[in-house]
Amino acid sequence: VTIPQPVTRVVLGASGLVNTRIFDGHIRNFRYWPYRMLNEDGDILYIGKAKHLAHRILSYTRPQSLPHRLRRMISQTTEMEIVTTKSEVEALLLEANLIRQFKPPYNIRLMDDKSFPYIQILKNHPFPQISKFRGQKASKGLYYGPFASSAAVNQALIEFQKIFLLRSCTDSVFSNRTSPCLLYHIKRCSAPCVGRISAEAYAELLDETQQFLLGKNKLVQKRLTTLMTQASHDEKFELAAIYRDRLLSLTHVLAHQDVNLSESLDADVFALFHRGNQSCVQVFFYRNGRNFGTNSYFPLHDESATSEEIISVFLMQFYLSKPCPPHILVSHIPDDQSLIETAFAAQSPHKVTIMKPHRGKRLNLLENALKNAEYAFNRREAERSSKEKLLSQIATLFDIESTLKRIEVYDNSHNQGKQALGAMIVAGPEGFQKNQYRRYTIKTLDTGDDYGMLREVLTRRFQGALKKESKELYAALPDLILIDGGAGQLSTAQSVMADLGLSTIPLVAIAKGPDRNAGRERFFLPNKDPLSLPTTDPRLYYLQQLRDEAHRFAIQGHRQARSKAAHTSAFDDIPGVGPKRKKALMIRFGSIRQLSAASIEDIKSVPGMNNTLAEKIYNYFH
Repeated sequence: VTIPQPVTRVVLGASGLVNTRIFDGHIRNFRYWPYRMLNEDGDILYIGKAKHLAHRILSYTRPQSLPHRLRRMISQTTEMEIVTTKSEVEALLLEANLIRQFKPPYNIRLMDDKSFPYIQILKNHPFPQISKFRGQKASKGLYYGPFASSAAVNQALIEFQKIFLLRSCTDSVFSNRTSPCLLYHIKRCSAPCVGRISAEAYAELLDETQQFLLGKNKLVQKRLTTLMTQASHDEKFELAAIYRDRLLSLTHVLAHQDVNLSESLDADVFALFHRGNQSCVQVFFYRNGRNFGTNSYFPLHDESATSEEIISVFLMQFYLSKPCPPHILVSHIPDDQSLIETAFAAQSPHKVTIMKPHRGKRLNLLENALKNAEYAFNRREAERSSKEKLLSQIATLFDIESTLKRIEVYDNSHNQGKQALGAMIVAGPEGFQKNQYRRYTIKTLDTGDDYGMLREVLTRRFQGALKKESKELYAALPDLILIDGGAGQLSTAQSVMADLGLSTIPLVAIAKGPDRNAGRERFFLPNKDPLSLPTTDPRLYYLQQLRDEAHRFAIQGHRQARSKAAHTSAFDDIPGVGPKRKKALMIRFGSIRQLSAASIEDIKSVPGMNNTLAEKIYNYFH
C-alpha cells in the first residue's frame, strides 16, 4: 500500500480543543479517513481511521468521557496529519501498514513480524530438490506450510526424506557427485545423483509427495502397502524392506501429529488470553487437517484495550505480509469482522471466513489453543517476575537507585586490527531486545587498540543520543552500561561519559578471572574495589549471559566482515580499474602493497594503462 501525503493538518491548542470550522461541506463528504496524531517533536503517537472524521475529532475535544490512555495521548498531541482513501478496506490496510512501519506508542502493536518457513520442492530439474524456504514464493514448485518455526520445518524435512527419499542437496553438489552421500546410506535419499534411481521412478516419488501434500494420506499408504506386498511376493526382499521402512515412517508421522483433524482443513486458530495490559495470542497452523506448529505472541497495548480490539488489530498486522488461509478461527470475534474478511479476500485467491466455533472438533481446537495461551501467558509472567527480581538484586549489588529497565552491554572484536568493530546489545525485563542491537564499524583506528575502539563506539552511540539522530534506538538512555573488560576499559568509559555530560549513568566492567575461567569474573565499579560473586549466585549467571551475548554478537559481525573481505580485493576499490586491468595489475605487481609503492612510470608500463589512469591510481595511494 502506498502511503499518501497528508491532505490537511489539524492544529490542536494546549487545551486540546480543535477549530472544527475546517470540516466544511467538501471535507464532510469523505467517509474514510486514516490519520496520525503527532507530538511537538513530530513523533507519531497514534494512527487510526474514522468513517466520519469530524465526529472522531470532536470526541477528542471532550476528554472527560475518554479512557485514561486517550487522555494522555490528547495531552501530548499538538497536530494531526490526515489522508483520504477510496474505500474503507484501503483505509484499514493503510492503517495496519502505518502501525507496522512507525510503531506508535498508543497503538496495539505486534512485535514479532517475521515470515514463516516452508518446505519447497522446485520443478526446474529432472530430479527436484526438497529444501527449507523462507521468503517470497517466486519460483514455480510445491510449497508445504507454513510452519510455525524453523525447528518444526527441519523435523518435517527429516520425515519427508524418510518417507519419499527426495534429494536435499543443491544442484551444484548434485552435478558433482560421483558416489552416494551419507543420506543414501541411512535411507533418507534415493541417490539420483549417481543413477541409483531412474527419472520415472523419481517422478513417482514426487507424485506421492504431491498426494501427501493434498491430504491423500490413505492413497499413499495403500500404494506403499501394495508395492511392499508385491516385492515380497516376487522375493525381492531388499526392495520390500525399503517400502516397509517408508510405510513405517509415514505411519509414525500421521500417528504423532498433535490434535489432527479428520477433515482436510486449511485454517489458522487464534486464541487470546487477556489480563490487564498484558495479553497472549496463541496461533495454531493447520494445513490439510494436520497441525504445523504453534507460536505465542505478546502484543503491546493499553489496559483499556478490549479483547475484540486486540484481535482485530492483531489479525490485520499478522497477515500484512503472510498468506491467509480460507478459514480463521478466533476466540473473540474482531471489530469490523466483515471489513477484515473483505480486506483479506482482496489479497488472497480465495474467500476468507473469520468465525468463532461453538461445537465440534473446531471448538476442541480453539479450547486447546486457549489453554496454551493461558499457559504461555502465566509462564511469561513468571519469567518476567523472576527477571525483575533478579534485576532488582543486581541494582542493589551495584548501588543503583533506579529500576533497571534497559541494560546496554558493549564488546569489541578484531583480528590484529583488521575488520574491527564494536557491538552493543540491549536487555531488560522482557529479555534481549534484539531489534535494538547495533554494530559499529571502527573508522578512526587501524590497530587493535581496545581502549580507542571502546572510546569511538561509546562516543558515536551517545553523541547520537544527545543529537537524537535515531529516535527508535535512542528513545531512552540506559540504566546501566556493562563493558566487557577491566579497569582500563572502565576508565576509558568514564572519560567518554564525563566528556559528554552523562557521568550519572552507572558503569560496570566485567573482567574474566584468572586463566579466563568462567565463574571467577571480577566486577570493576568507579571509585570502588573490585568485587566477585559466588559461582552459584544467579546474578553472576545473568551477568555472564549478558557478557556472552555481547561477545557472540561482536564475533558474528567480525566473522561476516572477514568473510566478505576474503572474497573481495583492495584492487576493487581503485577507481577506473575494471576486471582486465585489475588482472594486469595483479600479474605485474602481485599485491596491493607492491602497487602502492610503484611509481607512475611503473604503473603506466602495465598493458592497458594510459598516463591519466596511471596518475589516478598513483594519487589514490598517495
